[in-house]
Amino acid sequence: MTVEAVGEALAAVNAGLNLTSTVLLLVGVRYIRLREIRKHRRCMIGAVTASALFLVLYLLRFSLTGTHTFEGPEMVRRIYLVVLFSHMALAAAVVPLVLRLLLFLKRRRFKAHRRLARWTFPIWLYVSVTGLFVYFMLYHLYG
Repeated sequence: MTVEAVGEALAAVNAGLNLTSTVLLLVGVRYIRLREIRKHRRCMIGAVTASALFLVLYLLRFSLTGTHTFEGPEMVRRIYLVVLFSHMALAAAVVPLVLRLLLFLKRRRFKAHRRLARWTFPIWLYVSVTGLFVYFMLYHLYG
């Protein structure tokens, strides 16, 4: 198996991890609104795990294959780049937010957790969904 093939496989696995995180975030929010805290906790632990594993595998893929050039038409490329740069900036921002949420939980500061989660959830969800968009655009639509 070539390095490029490994990189392609890792990209597909990462898309699956992004999808997993997206679904778990949405289901987890539904559970907390229903006050099913144990189910919410399981979903959110799954989302954190999927996202952390994504980060490790993304760094591995990047170290193996580097960046990829978007091959689509210029107008689509502009849209792709706007989404990509917003995705990257918010992905970097969401990591400390999620770590802070976990710290609040560890210290049993549930009100602080709830306040921060209201900001963190939409950012994390956007990062997960746009990760899928970037993957689809780069590897399937114009890959």
